[in-house]
Amino acid sequence: MITNIPFGEKSAGLSIFEPSEGTLVVVPSLSLPQDELRRITAARSYEERLLFLLLTLREPGVKVVYLSSAPVDPDIVDYYFAFLPDPDDAAKRLTLISLDDPWSQPLTRTLLDRPDAVERVRAAIDGDAWLVPFVLSELEEELASLLNVPLYGPATSLSYYGSKSGAREVGHEAGVPMARGFGDVRSELQIEEALEALPGERVIVKLNDAYSGLGNAIVTKADRSLTNFSAAGETWENYLRKIRDRGAVVEEFIEHRPLYYPSALAQITPGGQARVLATHDQVLGGPNGHVYQGCTFPAAPEYRAEVGQSAARIADILAERGVIGLFGMDFFALKADAGYAALLCEINLRIGGTTHPFGAALLTTGATYDPATGHLMSGDQPKFYTATDNCASGCLRGRTPGEVMRTADRLGIGFDAERSTGNVFHLLGAIPEHGKLGFTSIGNSREEADELHALTRRLLCGP
Repeated sequence: MITNIPFGEKSAGLSIFEPSEGTLVVVPSLSLPQDELRRITAARSYEERLLFLLLTLREPGVKVVYLSSAPVDPDIVDYYFAFLPDPDDAAKRLTLISLDDPWSQPLTRTLLDRPDAVERVRAAIDGDAWLVPFVLSELEEELASLLNVPLYGPATSLSYYGSKSGAREVGHEAGVPMARGFGDVRSELQIEEALEALPGERVIVKLNDAYSGLGNAIVTKADRSLTNFSAAGETWENYLRKIRDRGAVVEEFIEHRPLYYPSALAQITPGGQARVLATHDQVLGGPNGHVYQGCTFPAAPEYRAEVGQSAARIADILAERGVIGLFGMDFFALKADAGYAALLCEINLRIGGTTHPFGAALLTTGATYDPATGHLMSGDQPKFYTATDNCASGCLRGRTPGEVMRTADRLGIGFDAERSTGNVFHLLGAIPEHGKLGFTSIGNSREEADELHALTRRLLCGP
């Protein structure tokens, strides 16, 4: 049996965004259902989402050990170091460990099969250390046990609360509004009963452990052949097998338009302190419009406070259950007669798509989150940003990350350290093969962030 290593007293208030000392062992393994992961273009490059943590090296007492399936391009490392006051000193405190095996996934499983690589990680740890996983599975728990370091993430024994069914349970306990529906569905008979009980002509079915909306299906009650799957090539027979194996929820399909998709990012420290870090509006796409593409910060003022308050109640309950680390909560928002209402959609007990834009903005601007207003404040100046994971163009394919970053600087769409505005780029390793990258556009107003984002898309990715 694997026993999770406890945190020491000094780590009670630890935030991975603002460590003062110690070693962050970053394991960005995509320990997720691989059938869905293969549907994401340049999925392996999503291991680079956590490279923003290199910016924590501005603190001289911090060391980072970063693992990857394939080597990280040195130009990408230099790009992040350029944000730091002493890049040379930071380089001495960074250890990059590549397994040189990009096709063997997930990363942690491959690492556990390589005792030599595990020993290299162990040798790189200096003083207090924490393993920071992208998503936590039994693989990451085994690795942490081998390294004898605590995990900055929720134990797998608590993973149910990050499932679609578990989210409904927590939401009910927190008194947070949700769409009508049924959890822990595992048979076709239960689906039929839910279809009969729920209002409307359509329902939405969501696999318990799916991510990025790829496990969703919109079912038309009168004609099952009209079922619309988020995952391309999915069939009803195959989908039913997944439901039997993994469980699902069936909920009323919200036909109300316009419908907005805010989310909240929260953190629970090892000492059990829960707090909301940010609210966002998500940008969604894909066949059903359920697949995460990017986000804007902060969430719209019409429902920002309600999302933040609901997220805080959920975070308090999860803290009581023993959850540690970063996690996200997704909502629906719609205009009702008495104003705007926000309904809980799901809880993601892992580092999600809004984490790296938030981390990039926080660590490059030095801003702090004001829960009263929902703003990131740099002194008296609120900061806004617009982020994407999906800027792709054929003209980028074959170019190197260094070439693209030099082009961005020449075009004036890099980062202005004096104003603490501009772009922070990520997913740069996907450029040569896939012509794809992501970026977070930071401005001193909503309009400035959006205009820079649109300009950057036009200049780098075309119309």
